[in-house]
Amino acid sequence: MAKVGNNIVVTGLSGKLGDLIVFRNRGGTTVVAQAPQKKERELSEAQEQHQLRFQEAILYGKASIADPEKKAAYKASAEEGQSAYNIAVADFLNAPHIEEIDVSHYTGQPESYIQVRAVDDFKVAEVTVNILNSDGSEAEHGAAALQTGSTWWRYTVTTANESLQGDKIIVRVSDLPGNLIEKEQGI
Repeated sequence: MAKVGNNIVVTGLSGKLGDLIVFRNRGGTTVVAQAPQKKERELSEAQEQHQLRFQEAILYGKASIADPEKKAAYKASAEEGQSAYNIAVADFLNAPHIEEIDVSHYTGQPESYIQVRAVDDFKVAEVTVNILNSDGSEAEHGAAALQTGSTWWRYTVTTANESLQGDKIIVRVSDLPGNLIEKEQGI
């Protein structure tokens, strides 16, 4: 692959030249690369699923740059050579992660709290906490709030829960494209 800066012959070129090379224009720089070769073979189930997921990511990327608010948000985090579209596609393909669930401040009493450290390659959109009693009944649930300047989210308890023995916490984290991850932890 070659990158061409200000060259009167190739600047602005894009497309394919025979089956040998392709020209792509990326932010004022022309990139010259070997033309991709199409391979005729059967795809495995996993490869087909991956292609479908990538197609969904492409559609999400296109929809995101059509939305001025999302486009501006993605563009703000783009580095040199990246576009809002690139960031949106990558965001769709990468789910958030739950790094840690801290229940050390949860006493079962109102105003005690549960903290969750959640990260994403772009932005965590929502963190919810569900507290279940040992018999599976719900003690309470709700949305956690992002702590200013950190990756920690705090859920403040509103209902008394007398017995914590055998109780569990279910945390759900989602990002802007709607990727959802869930983690369960005992108290």
